[in-house]
Amino acid sequence: MATETELGSDRAEHMGRKTSGRALARLWVAAGLALIALLGGWSRYSRGASRSSANTRPAALPEVVVSKPLVQDLDTQLGFLGQFSAVSQVELRAQVGGALTGIFFRDGDIVRKGDLLFTIDPRPYEITLAEATAQLNVASAHLELADRQLDRAKDLEQSNAGSVENLIAGSRTATSPTTLLATLVSLDPIYLDFDMSESDFLTYSRYGKHLKGAHLQKVEVALGDDKQYGRSGALDFLDNVLDRSSGTIRARATVPNADLVLTPGQFARVRVVVAPPSPTLLVPDRAVLPDQSQHMVMTVSTDGTVAPKQVEVGDIRGGLRVIRSGLSPSDRVIVDGLLHAAPGSKVATRDGTIRYARSLD
Repeated sequence: MATETELGSDRAEHMGRKTSGRALARLWVAAGLALIALLGGWSRYSRGASRSSANTRPAALPEVVVSKPLVQDLDTQLGFLGQFSAVSQVELRAQVGGALTGIFFRDGDIVRKGDLLFTIDPRPYEITLAEATAQLNVASAHLELADRQLDRAKDLEQSNAGSVENLIAGSRTATSPTTLLATLVSLDPIYLDFDMSESDFLTYSRYGKHLKGAHLQKVEVALGDDKQYGRSGALDFLDNVLDRSSGTIRARATVPNADLVLTPGQFARVRVVVAPPSPTLLVPDRAVLPDQSQHMVMTVSTDGTVAPKQVEVGDIRGGLRVIRSGLSPSDRVIVDGLLHAAPGSKVATRDGTIRYARSLD
């Protein structure tokens, strides 16, 4: 039979083993919970890392439309601003005094040869005419008497029986200042006056040595905001002296005006041909950017880098801007999408087409 001491010892040993088992179970539960937490954190980290990796991918490059400059055979022209003037101008001044009784036109009317313009009260001159007629009759009577006396004197002279008379009288009426009544100007044809700068004059003279005939004399004219040069004329005068104060030389073209649309004093744009057709580079006008007093276009290199190029521009031909220098036929010019084309930036390109509009030439 076991003693109480032995029973107490067995009970204590059993309680120790039971307590140790519970601690081990708690340890395994804690380890499991830690593992679950670790796996959840790793999953969240993996998803975040994936999203971060996706967010750091390079963005798509902006796209622009590019095209090589259009090459067109065009003659070289210089553009000027001119002002029309009348070929002939006549001032109408009164040659006699009197009351003005009629004006048969309005200012600005077109008048032609034989048209009645003014009438002056004729009554004072009718009276003067009557007086002059009476004086003429008296003078005729005196002439008849003088003729008879002359015949008689000749008879007496031949017989040495009388003396010889020779009496002459005359007068001169002084003229007075005249009154300007109106000014008449011709309209068809009409002059177009303009000034050439010294550099343009040198260009014109340089090319003029190699050109002959009417080609050198041709000019094209556009009125107001017209985009087309719908009228033509001939350059028929070029001064031989440069104005020292302005550095320009006066030129003049004669332009037909059968429809009487052109008016003296009206302004117009004029283009003068100074060279025969030759290959010319053209780009859309919107592709040319002003840079203070200069101009530039944006081009794209082979690696997609935007590169600005300074150019010298000419006039508008066929709806396009003439490029005199600064570009080559192989340059890829940005013709659309300039807002995304900062110098030095990278862009994606798409090919475009430049078209020449002959209806606008």
